[in-house]
Amino acid sequence: MAVVFGGRSSEHAISCLGAGNVLAALDRDRYEVVPVGIARDGRWILAPDDPGQLAIAGGELPSVEAMSAPGTEIAARLDPATRGLVVTAPGDPPRSLGEVDVVLPLLHGAYGEDGTLQGLLEMAGARYAGAGVFASAAGMDKEYMKLLFAARGLPVGRYVVVRDRDWRPPGPDSVTAVTPERKRVLDDIAELGWPVFVKPARGGSSIGTTRVPDPGELEEAIEVAREHDPKVLVEAAVPGIEIECAVLEGMADGPPEASVPAQVLVGGDSEFYDFQAKYLEADTAMAIPPPIPADAIAEVRRLACAAFDALSCEGLARVDFFYTPDGKIVLNEINTMPGMTSASAFPMMWEATGLPLPELMDRIIQTALGKRPGLR
Repeated sequence: MAVVFGGRSSEHAISCLGAGNVLAALDRDRYEVVPVGIARDGRWILAPDDPGQLAIAGGELPSVEAMSAPGTEIAARLDPATRGLVVTAPGDPPRSLGEVDVVLPLLHGAYGEDGTLQGLLEMAGARYAGAGVFASAAGMDKEYMKLLFAARGLPVGRYVVVRDRDWRPPGPDSVTAVTPERKRVLDDIAELGWPVFVKPARGGSSIGTTRVPDPGELEEAIEVAREHDPKVLVEAAVPGIEIECAVLEGMADGPPEASVPAQVLVGGDSEFYDFQAKYLEADTAMAIPPPIPADAIAEVRRLACAAFDALSCEGLARVDFFYTPDGKIVLNEINTMPGMTSASAFPMMWEATGLPLPELMDRIIQTALGKRPGLR
């Protein structure tokens, strides 16, 4: 089993942290594990099977580059008849790692969670865990995710999409010019009310996300998000508490199954559940189950499974909601490869539901082994 982590996105370190947590939990009597790291520059390396190297040390986040050594670069065979990985080193003949039965892609963000790696794996005829090409791409792009949710009648919040062509059209004066398209976007955002949340349309871990309390800070927040993605989503703030729910693909072609949900308890001085609060604040926690009525918990679980099906997800996902003071449930987004760190909600919710991490990973892997290779 190849455990793939790292990647080229801004969520590289979170992927490494999750991989360390998963590697420590895998049953080595059942699985021959091959850790494969993808560096930020796109190189694939045969990484040490050492979860300790994938932890925060001295305040430093882990990276694939820190684990890299000469003679460990990997090339993937795209021949469906072999489904192999080959280690290459300058001056040495390629060394095969043998046939790979299944790939566990613990990657977040662009070039890993967005359908690109999934397409590569299907071209190579490899079985892999998690969502397929379409669901991964749709789940990564928050605009199309919300469009699909709305088409299924699921309750989503209000938002405005800021496209590159509308915000910064070509031309020497494009930096300062307020074009009709840009004015329309700003007017549409103003109708959402304040505050708003500005985020990259295809990002995660709240990287590049800003809470904007008034119009004066809007354009700067959009530029911050555009550093990560030329397409930006601006969402109306939804009052209430944040609720998350984990989903697994059903067994034996059964319907998807939802965990006990959790309320996010934001720690530190963060105004919202940002990167600092998610991964670096010691007092960020989860209330499992959340302090909401039993019928609301049941509805969250139902909606989580409906969101999973709306995108044709497979394997696993985490679905995020808001629960408002008047008892309404608003679907925020889905994450088709949720975080797997020790502080991540996905494994915590399943453990509270009776499925600790070793058994959780076994179920995810066995589900993947049941898929046919190639086009799903």
